[in-house]
Amino acid sequence: MVYWRSSLLYLIVVLSFIGCLPYASSLKRDGAVLLRVKNDQLEDPNGRLGDWVETGHDAHCNWTGITCNLQNDAVVSIDLASFGISGRFPAGFCRIPTLQNLILSDNNLDGTLSSESISLCSHLHFLNLSFNYFVGELPEFKSEFVNLTVLDLSANSFFGDIPASFGRFAALQVFSLFGNSLSGSIPEFLTNLTELTRFELGFNPFKPGPLPSTIGKLTKLEKLWLPNSNLTGEIPDSIGNLMALQNLDLSDNKLSGKIPDTISGLKNLVQMELFLNQLTGELPDTFINLTSLFRFDASQNNLTGKLPKSLASLPLESLNVNDNSLEGEVPEILSSNPKLTQLKLFNNRFCGILPVNLGRNSDLEDIDVSVNEFEGPLPPNLCYRRKLQRLITFNNRFSGPIPASYGDCNSLTYVRIFNNKLSGQVPTRIWSFSGLEFIQLDNNRFEGTIPPSISAAQYLTEIKISGNNFSGQFPSEICGLQELIVVDISRNGFTGELPSCITKLKKLQKIDLEENMFVGEIPSSVSSWTELTKLNLSNNNFSGKIPGELGNLPVLTYLDLSGNLLSGDIPAELTKLKLSMFNISNNKLEGKVPVGFNGEFFLSSLMGNPNLCSPDLKPLPLCHKPKPVSFYVIGFLAAFAVILLGSLIWHWFVKARKLKPLGNKNKRSWKITTFQRVSFNEEEVLDLLTEDNLIGNGGSGRVYRVKLNNGQMVAVKRLWEGNCQTDTEVVLRSEVEILERIRHGNIVKLLFSCLGEDYRLLGYEYMENGSLGDLLHGENGGVLDWPRRLAIVVGAAQGLAYLHHDCVPAIVHRDVKSNNILLDEEFRPCVADFGLAKTLRQDVEKGDIVMSRVAGSYGYIAPEYAYTMKVTEKSDVYSFGVVLFELVTGKRPNDDSFGENKDIVKWITDAALSTSEQGTGIAGSCCTDLSQLIDPRMNPSPSDYQEIEKVLKVSLLCTSAFPINRPSMRRVVQLLKKPYM
Repeated sequence: MVYWRSSLLYLIVVLSFIGCLPYASSLKRDGAVLLRVKNDQLEDPNGRLGDWVETGHDAHCNWTGITCNLQNDAVVSIDLASFGISGRFPAGFCRIPTLQNLILSDNNLDGTLSSESISLCSHLHFLNLSFNYFVGELPEFKSEFVNLTVLDLSANSFFGDIPASFGRFAALQVFSLFGNSLSGSIPEFLTNLTELTRFELGFNPFKPGPLPSTIGKLTKLEKLWLPNSNLTGEIPDSIGNLMALQNLDLSDNKLSGKIPDTISGLKNLVQMELFLNQLTGELPDTFINLTSLFRFDASQNNLTGKLPKSLASLPLESLNVNDNSLEGEVPEILSSNPKLTQLKLFNNRFCGILPVNLGRNSDLEDIDVSVNEFEGPLPPNLCYRRKLQRLITFNNRFSGPIPASYGDCNSLTYVRIFNNKLSGQVPTRIWSFSGLEFIQLDNNRFEGTIPPSISAAQYLTEIKISGNNFSGQFPSEICGLQELIVVDISRNGFTGELPSCITKLKKLQKIDLEENMFVGEIPSSVSSWTELTKLNLSNNNFSGKIPGELGNLPVLTYLDLSGNLLSGDIPAELTKLKLSMFNISNNKLEGKVPVGFNGEFFLSSLMGNPNLCSPDLKPLPLCHKPKPVSFYVIGFLAAFAVILLGSLIWHWFVKARKLKPLGNKNKRSWKITTFQRVSFNEEEVLDLLTEDNLIGNGGSGRVYRVKLNNGQMVAVKRLWEGNCQTDTEVVLRSEVEILERIRHGNIVKLLFSCLGEDYRLLGYEYMENGSLGDLLHGENGGVLDWPRRLAIVVGAAQGLAYLHHDCVPAIVHRDVKSNNILLDEEFRPCVADFGLAKTLRQDVEKGDIVMSRVAGSYGYIAPEYAYTMKVTEKSDVYSFGVVLFELVTGKRPNDDSFGENKDIVKWITDAALSTSEQGTGIAGSCCTDLSQLIDPRMNPSPSDYQEIEKVLKVSLLCTSAFPINRPSMRRVVQLLKKPYM
């Protein structure tokens, strides 16, 4: 009996051991498969899979990106999203039979996706290969894929048709193919996927065709996302069956006909985007049933008729029916919707008077009724609840004064009410709203003065009030508005002298004072106007000489001083400017025309100055030869030279004494922080911050070249002081917080910071070749041949990719431009100037953050950033695309040669479309048309043209109007390094 029990026990142990063998074997097999795929099929340049090493039979469950079943330690999920891995599709992962989820999105995987390789994955539930570099046709999926619920192949380069096998995923809930190059039609069989909740095929160049008429079969659908999909025909009536639908986006297609009445069935719809189509007819009254609708955009269609009253009763957050052919009055019921926060009716043919109570019972934040035929007064209650931020009413026939109640609307940030018949005085308090950023009142009948209280509008960037009856002196308080970029007060009645302190506004890019009654001299201390591109002082009463200092403005291209009382010679320094517009006619100038202006091209710009002469430019009078200089004159000049030399020596002595105390401050007032190994003392740095060592001016301060006693050369930025001290602190803190924690070969190195009671210094590695912008737009642009230019932008792209993808949290630069890409003695690029940079702690749903105001440089700012104030990494990508355009063309972003209302993006985009239509140039196989775009100074070789065309294609991607179409910076690096696109 004992023997029998012992035998039974032994048998149980043996059987248990045998039963565990498959389990142990599977654990060992899963780890082996993972290691084999890592070593044989993938490249891991960032070392994210560094912990994938064999240390035990279940070690793989602790590896990065691996999730195991808690009960048996079998691998169920592999998530390597955004790891930076590259290689072909790692089908070997699917040899793990328990694997359910395979997520490889946002990497550098490339090659084709064959039907053979994908067939290994038939047991998957979740497959996400989005945002990679896969090419070729979509693979056929075998019938074994019965468990697949999510298939995301979006943002790759798949082309051709959607295979028929894609209509047989019985359990599929998420189907996403957006952002590819699919050129077939949208097949009807996709409506057999009746479990779908998300259907996303937008941004594909499909063959023109209708939205499937059987779309109503997808009754569980929550998101139907088909923008820019070449849809034609009418919206099918069956769309009303999608009762679970929350997001409907059919924008940017060629849909026609009426919006169907069956739309009333979409009772859960929150957002409906129908803009940029060819829809006609009236909006259906059945909108009254869409009780969940918060956003509606039917702009840029051919809709007609009046807005239905039912639409006004909805809890809309945004109503956008712009750029249609709608007619009739806005219904009074709009004014009673308590949840209405945005009302956008621009670019239509509405007429009549806006309801007097509009805004009284709602939380209006944004109203845009521009480009219509409205008339009568502005509604007095638009800001009744003190929440209105954006007021846009331009190009109508509004009349009367601005309601006095608007003077209490201190929430206003953006005002555009130009081209109307408004009159009277602007409520004084509007000028002083602390959050006001933009005000445009052009071409009305306003009168009165600009009050000194405008100094409170510290964030004001543009003031445009031309074509009115404003008068009085232009207030000197304007000089405190350090964010001002544009000042246009032309065609008014301003008098007195122009405040000389206006030269302290370092960010000014355009000044237009044309047709006023200003007197006095033109300010000469203009060295701070490093960003100024346009100066128009024409048709005033300015007198005195033309300041020669204007010739030192680095980016000035438009100079009009005509119709004044200016006298003296034409300064020869002005010939250094690269002017597309130059006019000094109708003044009292005299003397010989400088050589640089002595040509037919400038003749009309010189006329009306009777005492100007030229040796050969007719009809100007000939210059007489100078008479012999007498002995007494020579003696007088010699004595004057001695006096002048003595004065200069005395001035130098006094200046040196003034600078010396800066270096002798009490050391206890200094706070020095070093971030790299550098040896220096504060006195030697401070003593060398002189004009002789000045190498640059920027929005945040001056930069000096300083040679330390140990022979090391450094660049020292002395931040601006005075009224902008708060901004100085922000800039310094941003630079230090970001640069002290990142290390990358293409990011400028911060060496030290030095803070005193009255100065703030930042020391950087010295970059011998200055900025890319200086070389591209200066006289030395020829030193940059094409291979060197390409190497520079690849390096700069790598620096930005590091900020976006390798820093946690990610960093957005916000001021990417050619002047912020510095070059060392070997032309190695470094991204610099992080005073505006922000770290992104992303909102989970939105994926972006909202800034309080627009920051950056004109010409480089992404369109959606300037409009929505939302900043993402894609904002930097747009700016970098502009830099690529600069690199190829050698032109500035806002070069006047592009024509009115055009920048470099519009100019090259138009050229790309033109060459595409002709089958040449950027979009074709021939490069002959590229010669019109390429900077002639770099003299490219025939072999360079393919690379140049590739870079232009990348830049067009980067500057897409839709952020979703722009590549990531990681992808930009990859594209720039590829041999040819």
